[in-house]
Amino acid sequence: MTTMYETSDLHKRVARYEAALDELRAAHQDIRNILVDQVLYERWQQIGAELGFAAAASAQAGAQPNQQMSEAWAG
Repeated sequence: MTTMYETSDLHKRVARYEAALDELRAAHQDIRNILVDQVLYERWQQIGAELGFAAAASAQAGAQPNQQMSEAWAG
């Protein structure tokens, strides 16, 4: 027979498990978004280079996307 203490402990463990699972799902979504953004950015660069845009070519030469965006906004 399960005592009240064991039931309470079980509820706490389930709550911790659910919280950890939610955190894992959120981290997974964050990583997925970063990877999708990177793939889309690289494809955008490739298309730009194929169309002859100089910005795409300079970005492929080693400039960081975030740095370019920051400079564009600051510019």
